[in-house]
Amino acid sequence: MTNYPVRMARWSAGHPWRAIAGWFLFVVLCLGAGIAVGSHPATSADFGVGEAGRGEAIAREGGLAQRPVERVLIEHRGGTARLDRTEGGALARDVTERMRKLPEVRSVAAPVWSKDGRAVRVDVTMKGAELDGKKHVDPLRAQTAAVQKAHPGLRVEETGGPSISQGVDKLRGSDLSRTEMIALPITLLTLLFVFRSVAMATVPLLLALTSIAASIGLSMLASHVFPDAGVGTNVILLIGLAVGVDYTLFYLKREREERARAQGRLSPQALVELAAVTSGRAVVLSGFAVAVSSATLYLADDVIFSSIATAAIVVTLVAVVSSLTVLPALLAGIGARAERRAARKNRVSPAAEPVRHHALLRLTARHPAAVLTVAVVALLALAAPLLGMKLTDMGRETHSRQTQGMPAFDRLNAAFPEVKASHQVLVRADAGRADEVAGALRSLAAQAQGDPGTNGTYTLRTSPDRRVTSLDLPVPHYVSAKPALDSLERLRERYLPDTVGTLDGRVDSAVTGDVARYADYPEHQKRKLPLIIGALLLVTFAMTVWAFRSVVLGVVGVVLNLLSAAASLGVLTFVFQGSRAEGLLDYHSTGTIGSRVPLFLFVILFGLSMDYQVFVISRIREGVLRGVPTRQAVLDGVGSSAGVVTSAAFVMVTVFASFVSLHFIEMKQIGFSLAVAVLLDAFVIRVLILPALMLLLGERSWWPARRNGPRRAGNPADRIMANVG
Repeated sequence: MTNYPVRMARWSAGHPWRAIAGWFLFVVLCLGAGIAVGSHPATSADFGVGEAGRGEAIAREGGLAQRPVERVLIEHRGGTARLDRTEGGALARDVTERMRKLPEVRSVAAPVWSKDGRAVRVDVTMKGAELDGKKHVDPLRAQTAAVQKAHPGLRVEETGGPSISQGVDKLRGSDLSRTEMIALPITLLTLLFVFRSVAMATVPLLLALTSIAASIGLSMLASHVFPDAGVGTNVILLIGLAVGVDYTLFYLKREREERARAQGRLSPQALVELAAVTSGRAVVLSGFAVAVSSATLYLADDVIFSSIATAAIVVTLVAVVSSLTVLPALLAGIGARAERRAARKNRVSPAAEPVRHHALLRLTARHPAAVLTVAVVALLALAAPLLGMKLTDMGRETHSRQTQGMPAFDRLNAAFPEVKASHQVLVRADAGRADEVAGALRSLAAQAQGDPGTNGTYTLRTSPDRRVTSLDLPVPHYVSAKPALDSLERLRERYLPDTVGTLDGRVDSAVTGDVARYADYPEHQKRKLPLIIGALLLVTFAMTVWAFRSVVLGVVGVVLNLLSAAASLGVLTFVFQGSRAEGLLDYHSTGTIGSRVPLFLFVILFGLSMDYQVFVISRIREGVLRGVPTRQAVLDGVGSSAGVVTSAAFVMVTVFASFVSLHFIEMKQIGFSLAVAVLLDAFVIRVLILPALMLLLGERSWWPARRNGPRRAGNPADRIMANVG
């Protein structure tokens, strides 16, 4: 682990142009290969979880799966006057004729009038799978726009799953572009403040952006093994800029420290090699920790989290590779140029600055027990709202109204409440029992007729091979509404067992549909959460023990990560489950937290926390290996690394906080929680709690490795310095 970064740095610094050219060739090849092969998007079958997923599988088997549906709404612009039957009927027929001519259209249903006579709608079923509709919806929207243009006195608009999904993609793309415009300049200004050099500030951004480009290409290749759920690029941008800048920052700062300490006695190549011994090792350990932590998301057995895990692993490892290969070459070149410029001006290299202990660290050194107690109690207080956290999936009705199709979605649901959601009951049995199954489902529909969660109508369909029968029940409530969820519970626990459940022989049944999808996904995540958190704790413990040969530090790492994650989730719950910050953060509270947010936060935070943990403890351990008492090593290690950690944290917080400006509430929650988590981890955990704990533990911090004393002879940095002469 120590020698590999040194060998890579030695070769890179000795062959700078080869290393630089090789890196950019690698980036071009990765991106080119990804574009040539293309990505493999997840299909409807990949998204299924729980009973809803099982029902969808039965429906696909019988050719009864939900298809992409667009709905054209016709009404007066004010929406209050009754629509003339003759005029409205003529427009509906015009829409129907136009849509039937399109190759993308499978069928067009007869026009349906609202109960109050103020609107008429035309339902258009598209060809292909449900998730593919957004790719082919433009011709339908063009025809709707043509009808609207021909009849400006009425409002003719189109909405539906395909339109809204396409709108979500467009709005998310524009949001991400805006976050880049925010994050990149702030990151550059931060780096300029840290290094006081345009060249040194540009290097981290350049490597981060090229790492992101290579990772996008590699993730497209990886999607053929782990299908892309549409979130991979978002994660690569979110994680890539953060870790890419972090890893480069760790390396750059150490090289500058060693240059100041050497006072011209070492060549630029030797300085880079010396930085590789320390920060190079920390980068490898940190990157490996993030990758392994992210891999625990595969345990979620969910295509979205598998896609997130793949993206996080790829971009982290690529960022590590860039730090080990091309960064030493760039540093050696910048260092050589700086030396030549100094020689021309007869300047002496600046002396190494002494380690400065800032006020908080001095306070911790004087009163470690008091600081530890106050900091832990404060974090526990921040974590308290976590006990009242409510997890739900974010239904379509929570989307920003700036999303394409959403204003029409609201007007359509107001005029036709029965299209808000649906239940779909699937039954699979022998073909000869189709009539028996249909009779049982009619009995079920009769029981559900008076249920407040349904509208009393139903549709019965049987597959061509008569093995699968479907009962569709419209639900006049949004999927998140209590009547809809209660009706799902009654359907599964009462109506289905009382009817289909009484059939003899082998009969498979399941309830799916919009409400079931909404309800089953959070339950699936809740069941998987203990497994993944357990794996994370084990990984964090094992990585820390392996890196520092200390069981005590392994336990400390686990406890501190849990503490910072709990506190950030508590703050998230306090802010987003209420309406306290709606105006400030531009969101409309759903009273819940997105079901994906806690799991995503735990995994990514545990990985990123290892960045700071490895970097800070590595600096402390360097002092211990030189024979410095643990107390002084803690103070010097934290003091010398505080500036880097603060700068890196500021970059990360900027990147994550920029996601709060996105229009989608779940992305806002993810960005907000990660920003809070990094702030707490960098400024409370690493500056207050970790040093206070280690000061109180003293030499016991290194148990059991410390019993054998420091291993000075094995320190590669000492060997490099010994060769100076």
